[in-house]
Amino acid sequence: MKCKYVNGTKENLKEVCDRLGARGKMDLGPVITTVQGVIDDIRARGDEAVLEYTKKFDKADLTPDTMAVTADEIKQAYSSLEKEDPELLRVMKKAAENIRVFHERQREEGFMMDTAEGSKIGVKVRPVSIAGVYVPGGTAPLPSTVLMDVIPASVAGVPRIVFCTPPRADGSIAPVILAAADIAGATEIYKVGGSQAIAAMAYGTQTIPRVDKICGPGNIFVNTAKRLVYGQVDIDMFAGPSEVIIIADDTADPEFVAADMLAQAEHDKLASAIVLAVGEDLARKVWEAADRRSETAVRKEQLRGSMEDYCSVICVDSVETAVAFSEELAPEHLELCVRDPEKVLESINNAGAVFLGNYSPEPLGDYFAGPNHTLPTSGTARFFSPLNTGDFYKKMSVIDYNEESLKNVYKDVAKFAASEGLYCHAASALVRFEEA
Repeated sequence: MKCKYVNGTKENLKEVCDRLGARGKMDLGPVITTVQGVIDDIRARGDEAVLEYTKKFDKADLTPDTMAVTADEIKQAYSSLEKEDPELLRVMKKAAENIRVFHERQREEGFMMDTAEGSKIGVKVRPVSIAGVYVPGGTAPLPSTVLMDVIPASVAGVPRIVFCTPPRADGSIAPVILAAADIAGATEIYKVGGSQAIAAMAYGTQTIPRVDKICGPGNIFVNTAKRLVYGQVDIDMFAGPSEVIIIADDTADPEFVAADMLAQAEHDKLASAIVLAVGEDLARKVWEAADRRSETAVRKEQLRGSMEDYCSVICVDSVETAVAFSEELAPEHLELCVRDPEKVLESINNAGAVFLGNYSPEPLGDYFAGPNHTLPTSGTARFFSPLNTGDFYKKMSVIDYNEESLKNVYKDVAKFAASEGLYCHAASALVRFEEA
């Protein structure tokens, strides 16, 4: 199945940007109405509403007593994995170790600094009290996302980590998901999915606690719910369809590039994979390899939609042209399959994650290397960052002046306050040293 082949110019690169910018755009009015209804219902009825939606959407008939995963269910999940796929369990534990080590380097410490005459100012860093993590069900379990979203909260020292994921029709959760949640450090697990899970974590029910922050991916209903509860709770980011840009020069292997392209395209029909190939010979080879490899792929339906609408091999005249295009698009993932990737990296400001060289494929970041794979999409890498340990901290300013240090500045404080017409503010400083 062929993707588009384009000879890159400033004009058609802009056209590609515009087309990608339209991905996933739809009239959200009906979705917002539906999701707001779910949120309002759960705020009003709590567990009763959650269980009704779980039965309606996931076909699972649960009760408040069976909504929470038990220690025995987690133990059974480990037993099942150890019996059926012990190698996967080993890989998950190793990946979790890599993710944890990386995120431990992101721990933050506050500071206190002396200013003058005994005054001190500073910042205290505290983890949020309770974090919520959502991982969807869908066509396949996503244990990698469980690790990526729970571990940073655990490393930050969040004392309660609430994990929600939709149950299967029999009321169970896939053993690989339960094991991953336990390995990552989730402290409580609930069998609830969709927008109802977001609403339950945002406002709390009789069983599910209200959280301070919600992170994790989901469909349009989940993402809309996160937007609607933002402000009641914090969220990680506004996620859109997944994407990769691959910049390749004559040192790149076209088979590697084509394989990496399809790895992104198989996510779903809105996924985007753009190859910016320097020179027509490489561009044609990548284009042909992608077509050939797609014919033997398992997820043909997902690939077809993605490749026909949102994937392109673009022939450009230089790496510099490719970088300029990438900077404009600010991709979620960026592969630099070029002669000197470290040098090119110095020109990159806008990307969620950057993969250097021919042996750093994007799936390495998805599963194993350690940096987080929950990344900004749809151009938001211009101002958003990957999910990280710092996302689960809050900071408090600390101001500590004694009598002498305040005496030296109180007139300045009063002057500034009075300039804004806030005379009670001014008096608050003045009264400590003179009639006010």
